[in-house]
Amino acid sequence: MISEKQFEQELDRIIANAIREDVGEGDHTSLSCIPISAKGKAKLLVKDAGIIAGVSFAKRVFKTVDANLVVETMLQDGDTVKHGDVVFYVSGSSQSILKAERLVLNAMQRMSAIATKTRCFADLLKGTKTKVLDTRKTTPGIRAIEKWAVKIGGGENHRFALYDMIMIKDNHIDFAGGVSQSIQKTKQYLAENQLDLKIIVEARSLEEIQEILNCGGVYRILIDNFTYEDTRKAVALIGDACLTESSGGINEETIRHYAECGVDYISSGALTHSVYNMDLSLKAV
Repeated sequence: MISEKQFEQELDRIIANAIREDVGEGDHTSLSCIPISAKGKAKLLVKDAGIIAGVSFAKRVFKTVDANLVVETMLQDGDTVKHGDVVFYVSGSSQSILKAERLVLNAMQRMSAIATKTRCFADLLKGTKTKVLDTRKTTPGIRAIEKWAVKIGGGENHRFALYDMIMIKDNHIDFAGGVSQSIQKTKQYLAENQLDLKIIVEARSLEEIQEILNCGGVYRILIDNFTYEDTRKAVALIGDACLTESSGGINEETIRHYAECGVDYISSGALTHSVYNMDLSLKAV
């Protein structure tokens, strides 16, 4: 996984790019009708229900826009919220509050939706050993905050990007000439480049799982699009040789059944690519 420093840098890039995109040469509406000396206060109002996420990110945005803005938090990341709840108050320059408003709302609405869906999946797994993982199926440019939201919701992060873990999928296997060839070439590449990266390999059949096990040196096997019955067989076949992960269209109706097959992880792209933003507003008080 990426380091804390890398993650912090990603957040700074997201904020800088969003401000560039939204503010540009200036917020001419606020500049034209609100005096630069004007002070104001606003509240983050919840108009929905779920898990709130992005409070810490919002503080970071406000600090970037104007270090003199003061945020008073009423609720924290991961808290359950309902319609009418106030998450925080922000006070200071009225122009600065308005400059940060849309970025804060866009991020928190998205993050809260992801955290809410993740919490739903995590709750469905209670009583099993299985943990829910996200994927790289994220919105381009804001992956860091979406994966942050998954953790707030009670899930875990898969690899962050292509550079922090090896994941040999079906196309890699086919282009490399087979399962064994892809693993062998990967190990050679890592040795030649002195890289210490974990290897995950996707399997499409029980036969491929056995081939992966014969090669050895794999951190986790991705049991992709298997039936419940074949997933149980795969888990038994793998035993303690490495970790196991199920994936492939798993949803709220099926996730518990796959967990009961004994897999260590279940990954779901739906955590980040199929959510509806939580309804939030920033209102002057």
